[in-house]
Amino acid sequence: MEYFINCNTSTLAPYTIPLDGLRAAHLYRRLSFSASVQTVNSAVGESAGNLVDTLVDQALAAPVIPPPEWADWNNADYPADDDLARQVRRAQFEEFSTTYGNALLNNGLRDRMSFFWSNHFVTEIDVYDCNSFLYHYVNCLQRNALGNFKTFVSEIGLTSAMLYYLDGVRNRGDNPNENYARELYELFTLGEGNAYTEQDIIETSKALSGYTERGEEGCTQVTFNAEDFSTENKTIFGQTGNWGYDDVIDILFNERSNEIARFICAKLYEFFVHPDATGDDGNGIAPQIIDGLAQTFVANNFEIAPVLRQLFKSQHFFDDTAIGVIIKSPFDLYLNMVKETGFGYDDGTVLNIIDAAGLIGQELFDPFDVAGWQRDRQWINTNFIIGRWLTSEVFLERFFQADPEQFRTLAMDAVGAANSNTSNPEIVVRALVNKFTPKGLLTEADFEKAMDAFKIDDVPEEYYSPDYTPGGLSLWTLSVSMEVPTQVYVLLRHLSREPEFQLK
Repeated sequence: MEYFINCNTSTLAPYTIPLDGLRAAHLYRRLSFSASVQTVNSAVGESAGNLVDTLVDQALAAPVIPPPEWADWNNADYPADDDLARQVRRAQFEEFSTTYGNALLNNGLRDRMSFFWSNHFVTEIDVYDCNSFLYHYVNCLQRNALGNFKTFVSEIGLTSAMLYYLDGVRNRGDNPNENYARELYELFTLGEGNAYTEQDIIETSKALSGYTERGEEGCTQVTFNAEDFSTENKTIFGQTGNWGYDDVIDILFNERSNEIARFICAKLYEFFVHPDATGDDGNGIAPQIIDGLAQTFVANNFEIAPVLRQLFKSQHFFDDTAIGVIIKSPFDLYLNMVKETGFGYDDGTVLNIIDAAGLIGQELFDPFDVAGWQRDRQWINTNFIIGRWLTSEVFLERFFQADPEQFRTLAMDAVGAANSNTSNPEIVVRALVNKFTPKGLLTEADFEKAMDAFKIDDVPEEYYSPDYTPGGLSLWTLSVSMEVPTQVYVLLRHLSREPEFQLK
């Protein structure tokens, strides 16, 4: 697959042209896990500014996942029998994974953002191995997804999931552990080697010490133990005092505000707009776009929502060169399929999606390492691309077996009411290609192959011609012909293997 170089020269000036179908679909593919035909069509003609404000406002108001009954369980709450305890833990994990999977499908931008942050503030469930820690970690991601980034940094560092994952529970004043201090700067706020020193890390680790109290039972929420806190003076970014956890966050955001803003805005840009932030001339887009976003970030005291509003309303976001240039993650691949088809699904489908995503490189709540999934081109290799094809076909087959007629409904929705009884297969194929690929197929020859896939052997070519019958009527019509569900199914199977289907 060709690697797209970023040659987007549009600015952050507002995009004022009413949205067409191409850009409406682009907006939903990026701000959520895509959308139905009806949702995209309803956005056509809308103002980008008004629609983005609506989507951001909905994200800010979205309720978090309510705490399950086991949200604060520790090991004492599980059965004494180890096998039974494992079964209970596994059932809880599957239940919560399914709940979060449904949130990704239904909560639009809010959980698109919470999922983004899970790959920024990375933890791995197989390291801390505690369902209650997982719940509180996800709760933190959801509550802060579009909120204040400074507050977010402060809160995420005190989740038990993070304290266990990056060794905060082992960070004692008399024997500091530098792991979290290093990642706080390198991965979470500043970027590797940017505006901090090794001495800053050492001093910061002392200031972060003391969150070591684990309780008598395993899987107990971590709390502060003053006896394990370093009371000596520490010098961080040139500031000296007997600093503690809250002081670190204050000093970091006071002394390195511009560096934080640029680093985070660059990550948001690469996730939502284009994976290449260097541009075709090698000088980068940062002076024009990332600096502008960073200024907004600082001016709004590190509130995330104003940055997203500015970016998503911009000419830069809607530029042709920004459309269809990001490779779908495994979760994009499957969740987009569910949203774009509108096919019926249940919790079992969601759990199957989570399992399938893990098979091709994106295991929920368990990225590869603290640096997270590297995204984009990393999703495509020989093993993963074959896995993407095969698993997509499995889901399509299950949808077809469950209800073939929903494939006809999809096609009729895609062509619109005016063409719902069309006898022209090209209209149907064109509408479905446009629905499931950001910019259509690359060549006309590729489109003809899609047409061939749609025209299955069971439907003779002459059935599409009005010259075939004395009355001048085609024997094939979208709304009536019994072969249509199979034709749409075969077409979707064909499209799922096309390079353009892998893009968003």
